Parts: sequence; C-alpha cells; structure tokens
Amino acid sequence: MKFFALLLLTSSLAAAQMRVMAKPGKSPLVTFRIVFTTGAATDPTDKPGLAYLTAQMLAGSGTKEMTYRQVVDTLFPMAASVSAQVDKEMSTFSGATHVDNLDEYYKLLHDMLLDPGWRPEDFQRVKDDAINAIRVGLRSNDEELGKEVLYQNICQGTPYGQYNGGTISSLESIKLDDVKSFYHSHYSQSNLILGVAGGYPAAFLERMKKDFRALPQGAGFHPRAQAPKLIENTRAIIVEKDTRSVAFSFGFPISLTRRNPDYTAMLLVSTYFGLHRMSSGVLYQEMREKRGLNYGDYSYIEYFPRGMFRMEPDPNLARRFQIFQIWIRPVEPPTAKFALRLALYELDKLIKDGISEEAFERTRDFLGKYVNVLTRTRSADLGYSIDGLFYDRLYYVDMVKSELAKLTREQVNSAIHRYLRTNRMVIVAVSRDGEALRRQLSSDDPSPMTYNSPKPEAILREDKTVEKWPLNLPADSIAVVPAEKVFQ
Repeated sequence: MKFFALLLLTSSLAAAQMRVMAKPGKSPLVTFRIVFTTGAATDPTDKPGLAYLTAQMLAGSGTKEMTYRQVVDTLFPMAASVSAQVDKEMSTFSGATHVDNLDEYYKLLHDMLLDPGWRPEDFQRVKDDAINAIRVGLRSNDEELGKEVLYQNICQGTPYGQYNGGTISSLESIKLDDVKSFYHSHYSQSNLILGVAGGYPAAFLERMKKDFRALPQGAGFHPRAQAPKLIENTRAIIVEKDTRSVAFSFGFPISLTRRNPDYTAMLLVSTYFGLHRMSSGVLYQEMREKRGLNYGDYSYIEYFPRGMFRMEPDPNLARRFQIFQIWIRPVEPPTAKFALRLALYELDKLIKDGISEEAFERTRDFLGKYVNVLTRTRSADLGYSIDGLFYDRLYYVDMVKSELAKLTREQVNSAIHRYLRTNRMVIVAVSRDGEALRRQLSSDDPSPMTYNSPKPEAILREDKTVEKWPLNLPADSIAVVPAEKVFQ
C-alpha cells in the first residue's frame, strides 16, 4: 500500500467533532478544501436552492471588512480564487495559493467563511446568477439538463429529489434572512471537515483549527436518510425544446456506494461498459465506433455532473444513495429510437453474458492505473481523502487497488446480476417535438438503421435484432414536459 504523509486529526468539542484532513508536503502551493456536510438534501421542502445560495453567497460576496470588489481585487494579484460546490450532502469551498501569500489569502478565506458581509447587493447579484444558471445555463444544455431531470425523477419524494441549484420560483422567493438562518444552523463544527495540503508552516494547522472553533458546535436539522422508491415499471420523460438532436439519459437506483464491498467490482463493470470520455467502453465501441451514431456513450455508478466539460469526476460529491446511469450523448432524431434500443440491448448482453476472462483481466489492469489519474492534482487528492472520511473507507486509490488485487471475474459477474437490469427504469430524452417522439417510443414498430457506407454482415444481422428490441413504454408511461417548466 502506498504511504502518504497524511495526518487525520480530530478535535473533540463536547457534543461536536470537527474533522481535519491534513496532508503536509514540500509543495510551495497550499491547497484548501473546506467541506461542510450539509447541502441540497437539507434544504427546507419549500425552499429548494437555499443551500446552494448560501454557499455561493459565502464564496461570491464581500466580508464584513471588505466589499466584493475589494475581495476580487485582492485575490487577483495572487492569481487565486475561492470557489463553492454544492451537492446533496456536501458544500465545498476550495482554493489554493502560493505559500508566500498564505497569510493574506487565508485571512480572506477566513473572513469569507467565518465573518461574511451579508450585503443586500451581493445577495441580489448571487441570486440573479443562480436563477440564470437554470434559465440560461442548464436549460440550454441538453445533456446536463437530461441528467438532472433523471436524478430528480428517480429521487422524487426524497431529500435528493430537487436539483442542487433549486428552482427558479424558489430562488426568487428566498430572502437574505433565509440564507443567514441556514448558515447559522448548518455551518457548524459537527458538519465541518477542514482540508489543507502543501507546504504550509506547522503552526498554521493549529491556527486554522482554533479559528474554525468559532463556529457553533451543533448541527442543524438533517433529514432522515430516505432511499429512492422502487420503480415498478419503466417510465419516460421527454423534455421538449427547440434542439437539433436527441439526448438520452436513463437509469435506476442501486444500493451501492463506496461503503459497499461490491463497489470496486461494479466500478470495474462501469469501466468496461462505458468509462466516461474513453473510447474503450463497450457502449462507445458499439454505438459510435461501429455505427457512427453519436459522439459518445458512457455508464456511471456515481453522480457525475458537468460531464460534458470534464474528463474526470470532481471529488466531494459523496452521497448515501446512487443510481446506475447510461448517458447517450445526442443522436440525430431519425436514429434516436434505434440508439436507445441498442444501449438497452448491450446492457442486456452484459447482464446475460457477463465479462469474459480476457476483458476482466484487461479492465482490471487498466483500472489499477487509471485511479491514479483521478488524484493527480493536489486538490483532487485532498478531495478524495476527505471523501474517504465520509464513507469511512481507505484513501480511494489504496482502496480500489487493494480490492482489485483480490477481485475475481466470478465476483464481478455476480455483482452484475445483483445490481443491473433492463427494466423498471427511468428514461429521459431532451428533444424537439415531444409528441412525435412519444409516439415513436410507445410503438413496437421496428426502427431500422441505415448507413451511408457499407457495414460488416455481423453488424447488419445484429441490427435486425436491435431494431425490434422491446422498450415496454406504453404512451401513458411517457410524459412530455416543456423545457421552460423544468426546475421552474
């Protein structure tokens, strides 16, 4: 097992416990990831987006001493920033600075998180940005929109059932006092993981710990853990908007997180079947390389937002509940039904046939090296270390490598049968003319594939099976929703 200069420190404070992930080193850069284990899952039911607004207010506003413009002007010559990321159970503040600027940068970071200015003009700007992130950003991004609608629908009725950024109507109704109240209730020592890495002085860590003890000890209300409901029959949502292509995302809940002993087996399965942005996956090979259907096709066992912008997932998106998901990057409307059928056909083949010994060995060797890529930056390395605290597991790279060494093909194929299926799922499409697509998907009619160039006979024979593959989607199981009403 690889050894790290890693210190796991805890400070017991009566009824609360602050956790610290410290990774001292010789780098001249000092990296921060300050995580509060609160997020969108703790939003009041009538105020989705409150956790998001709170974090963005802290990272994108002034302090009690300095205006936002002064904060920006101070950070600029240091080539530094403070950013916020909000998920269901984590709100993360990250940044880095050269050790020569550590005192000045840390004072800003300290004041932003512990002594915010709460100026009304900052709040209005942050709120407008949050609203536009949905109205202009998310709704114009077919791929990310489809994935978020998928999660919302699968998790409806649970604390995970709202988009992290909330809804437009809720954001419009949230007041500055709501943000202050959320901050004072949830930003506490018991919710805090202080993360710092790099060449900081030895006394600096004690200074940080002392400073953050100014936070209250107790945590605010946390909703009871509630798994997504079982999906009884496959259903679909078509988000209708003026777009040239059709983006698909589909999936279902799985009882699998990094705490689960089957995690590494299923990570290998997802890597083999459709690793993000990699051409080696089965889905990519069958759909893009052999048939030229679209840009790429991937599978996931963990939440992976912003996938169209990123090569690897962000850390600090730890969740107690996950879904298995397949992402079909947009296809041309005439081939949309065939593409969906082909993805389900390949998933069915995976379940029935499993992974061959040769594919198992090849994927295991690749995955053992690929996990190193995920933590190649100091910030990612620190983030994965913090996630290990959340899941109460080893450091991610060590955990995966250790379990890969003991993993067998039989264990992998057994996990496939336990966790994967081709029915009882949610399918989301973002498409023009939703009613036309609903008629197509609800029909059992064949959807033959045509090509502009000759294809091998084996592919043409397989296509004959795929074009009739059952979708089991009666018309009343398919909803059509205008894009302007999504997350409204």
